[in-house]
Amino acid sequence: MTPTPVGGLLGIGFAVHPDSGHDLVMVVSSDGHGLFDAVTGEKIARDRDPDPETSTPDAHPDLACPGLGPIAGVPVRIAGLFGGGLHSTTPDGWTLDIVSPEWPHERVVLSADGGSRNGPVGGRWWHIFHSDYSELRAAGFSPSGLTLAVATSSDLTLWTRPELHFDD
Repeated sequence: MTPTPVGGLLGIGFAVHPDSGHDLVMVVSSDGHGLFDAVTGEKIARDRDPDPETSTPDAHPDLACPGLGPIAGVPVRIAGLFGGGLHSTTPDGWTLDIVSPEWPHERVVLSADGGSRNGPVGGRWWHIFHSDYSELRAAGFSPSGLTLAVATSSDLTLWTRPELHFDD
């Protein structure tokens, strides 16, 4: 969960690697587009000079940018400065909330109890991120529920897990 510096980050979106099945995170910044493997953290593709007509998601009605590297030609919906959003829940009941008790500094809260945040912090819910130095752009889960991403104007932080866990 070490943040990856990304200056001028505008937004992020998720895709799936066609070979490995890993969650991929596409980053759109003022410096171009990048594609990261969420499991390994490796930057697997970079385009420093994307087509100006599709370089930001506001040019597309679905807030999408064209994929690159192994997902070239696949549109990726981007959440961030231009709008959009990421999943706030997972199939196995994890919930993510963005709260602003000290606006404009936003916090990201993760809970394993469906978002009710019952009990003390650290039991079934956690304060996992505080955007006190950069503007929060997007936070949410991948469609698989295996990756959690928090993007600010200056960095990307990823958490991954190998599988979903359902309580019986």
